[in-house]
Amino acid sequence: MNFASDNVTGVSPEIMAALAAANEGSSMPYGADAISQRLNAQFSELFETEVVVFPVATGSAANALALSVMSPPYGAIYCHPEAHINVDECGAPELYTGGAKLVLLPGVNGKIDAATLESTVSQAGAGVVHSVQPAAVSLTQATEAGTVYSVTEVQAIAQVAHAHHLSLHMDGARFANAVVRLGCAPADITWRAGVDVLSFGATKNGAMAAEAVVFFNSALSETFGYRRKRGGHLFSKMRFLSAQLEAYITNDLWLKNATHANQMAAKLSHGLSTVPQVELCYPVEANEIFVRFPEAIANGLLSQGFRFYHQPTPNHTITARLVTAFNTREADVTAFVEAAHRYATPVEALS
Repeated sequence: MNFASDNVTGVSPEIMAALAAANEGSSMPYGADAISQRLNAQFSELFETEVVVFPVATGSAANALALSVMSPPYGAIYCHPEAHINVDECGAPELYTGGAKLVLLPGVNGKIDAATLESTVSQAGAGVVHSVQPAAVSLTQATEAGTVYSVTEVQAIAQVAHAHHLSLHMDGARFANAVVRLGCAPADITWRAGVDVLSFGATKNGAMAAEAVVFFNSALSETFGYRRKRGGHLFSKMRFLSAQLEAYITNDLWLKNATHANQMAAKLSHGLSTVPQVELCYPVEANEIFVRFPEAIANGLLSQGFRFYHQPTPNHTITARLVTAFNTREADVTAFVEAAHRYATPVEALS
């Protein structure tokens, strides 16, 4: 009954089994083990092109280290104000880049758009010594509003970015949920659309602690190994990160997990849309739901043992974030909707 985050969940049985198997015997350290050595080929097959892959343990490390090779200390990285790199990483991108500036671009439903990027970069002072220099763009997929960039939206942003000699990064903490929503090949929404580097998330979708930095532009990867070591993310027992990632993409486990999470979000949002006084804040396109309802409903739900992040808004209402996961129980979704109905003011009392 905990809808606070997809981080509250445990580990997929398939991934736990892979960790147990990796625990047998001895393996060479620092990525020289057999599992780690297989990842480049496996991810290249997944993305239908040759890629370079680096496992790390956290999404913040994946993002910050990826951006460190995409922007100089005097560079500008363009992102949405609600992007995880801006709101939730305690300045890690600025630290790892040596001081690059995050430049925030407004946009509806958690997304930036190509026109805004073009206007901003065109006036950014490229080549002017007094200005931070445009260096990179970072997209969150799925976004922090629970929405998803379409292939054409990414293509348009990439076209602007590359025309101005900027690299394009994708924060894919919930990349699997976006791919499921789009129904496209992973390649279509990444390198074919113009993405240079992807932070490929696994932890929120069934892994214990594993993310991958995937380079489609191999030239950007040349110094990444040193930066990962210097940043404390070259694990001596790397096989345990790599085993998670290998199991995650084997037999499409990552897509199966995300499919269930998305389906539970769709069921939850549909149910809540029938509750009086409940308002969905954004389109529900992945596994996050943002909803506004009276404090009475929130307090009732919390008293019943449901958990979710929430903050007060005007007129005695709250805005809640509800997140579903690979192992969210349908019975809990149904119970949440039924409880919301119980604590809502009847329709006839509102008229």
